[in-house]
Amino acid sequence: MRHRRNRAGRWRLLLALLLAAVAGPPVTGGTASAAEPPSYLLQEADYGTGTVTNGWERVERYLDTTAGFLTEDYPPDGRGDQEGQRLTYFGGVSRPSSGRFLLHSAPGWNTGARTTPILLVHGANDTADRAWANPGEAGGYGCGAVSCPSTGLMQYLSARGHRVFAVGFAHKQGDNLMQAQIVGDAIAVIKARLSVDKVDLVGWSKGVMSARAYVSSVKPSWGRGYAGDVRKLITLGGPNGGYDYPYAHGWAHDFSIWPECGGKVNAPSPHSHMTCYGLYTAHPEFSMTPSGGYDDYPGQRQMLARWDGVYGVDGATQDWYTTYYGGQGLYTAGSGIQAAIDAGSLIKPLHNAGVPAAVTTYLLAGGSPDVLGIFNENRGPSDGVVFISSALDTTGIPTVGGTATIVGANHLELGWNPSAAAQIAAWLS
Repeated sequence: MRHRRNRAGRWRLLLALLLAAVAGPPVTGGTASAAEPPSYLLQEADYGTGTVTNGWERVERYLDTTAGFLTEDYPPDGRGDQEGQRLTYFGGVSRPSSGRFLLHSAPGWNTGARTTPILLVHGANDTADRAWANPGEAGGYGCGAVSCPSTGLMQYLSARGHRVFAVGFAHKQGDNLMQAQIVGDAIAVIKARLSVDKVDLVGWSKGVMSARAYVSSVKPSWGRGYAGDVRKLITLGGPNGGYDYPYAHGWAHDFSIWPECGGKVNAPSPHSHMTCYGLYTAHPEFSMTPSGGYDDYPGQRQMLARWDGVYGVDGATQDWYTTYYGGQGLYTAGSGIQAAIDAGSLIKPLHNAGVPAAVTTYLLAGGSPDVLGIFNENRGPSDGVVFISSALDTTGIPTVGGTATIVGANHLELGWNPSAAAQIAAWLS
C-alpha cells in the first residue's frame, strides 16, 4: 500500500509539472494568481470586448461603499452630466454618486512585458476615453488644436509593452479629496488583479491634484491614507503651484460659461452676477465658491493660488480689479480669489503634506499658450492655462526624477503630443 501511495503521489507531481510545462510560465502580474479587491469595493458592471469604444479592451464600474461618499452638486442645466458611452458605463445614471468610478483596461493590460502597471488620471471636464484614447472626440476645443488625433497616450504606451489602465470619475469637476480616494480604489483593483505591489501614476491637469492628494494622504476625515503603492508619479500640466486663470481673465472666461451670453462650457465662473446684452443676471450655480445653495465646482476651487504678486493682473480686462479682488464691478460681481482660496484650496495642504520620498516624481509642462477657443494665459510663460513655473513647482516633492517643458504643446495637447508621449515613456522606463 505504501508503495502504491508513493507511486500515486509521484504521478500527481509528474502530472502537475506536465500541465505547468504545457501552460508555460505565468505572466508576471497576470490573472492566474489574482486576488480579490478590498471588500468595500463592489463591482457593479463589466463591459468587455465588442461593447467598449476608443480602443479599450474592458471597462468596469465599481462602487466604493465607504460611508462619506455622496452625490455631488451638478449644474442644473445638465452641462456637467455624464453622456454618450460614459452614460452607458455608469448604468444610464447621468449624475452618479462620487463613490462610483470606471476602470478602463487597455489592450495588453494582462500580457504587457513591463512589470509595473500604469494608472492614467484625467483632468477637469474630461473623460478617460477622450483624454487618453481619442483626443479628437470633442473636436478642436477638446484637444486644444485645429487637428486632433484619434489615438492617444493609452495606445502609445500599450504598444510599447506597458500595462495601461485609466480611471473615470463620476463628477467631471468633483472634489479632489473624494477623487483621491477613488485613485486609491483603482490602484487597489489593479494590484489585486495583477498581483503587484506598486503602480505608476500619470496625472493630467486637475488629475494631478487627486493623484498628489492620494500619495500625500491628504484626505477627508473618513478617508483612507496612502497605501505605499506608487512607484513613480508623473504630472502633466499640473497646477503644482496653483493657478488663478479664471480670476485673471474672468471677463473673457465668462462668455464661454454664462448662458445669456451664449456660453455652454462646464466650468466655474469667478462671478455670481454678470451683464449679457444689457441683462444683469445671477447664476450662483456657476460660482467658483459655494453660492445660493450650489457648489458645483469644488475641484476647481481646490487648485487656486494667487499669482498676482508674480505676474500681476491684466488691468486692461473689463472689471479686472473687482473680478480678482472681489466686489461690484461695472458689469460683474463676485467675491474674489482670496475668498475662493479660503473656501478650500488644497495647494498649501499638498505642499505641507509633501509627496513621500519613496515616490519618484516627474513634472512636465507645456510651453505653448495657444489653446484653441479660449483666451490664453498671457501674463507669463504658460501652456495657455497653467504657468510653466506652476507646472514645474517642486514644493513638497523631495524626490524629483526629472522636469521638462514641451515647447510646442499647449495645456490640452500634453496628453497626446508626440514629444510629450516620448518624454513620459522615457520616464516610465
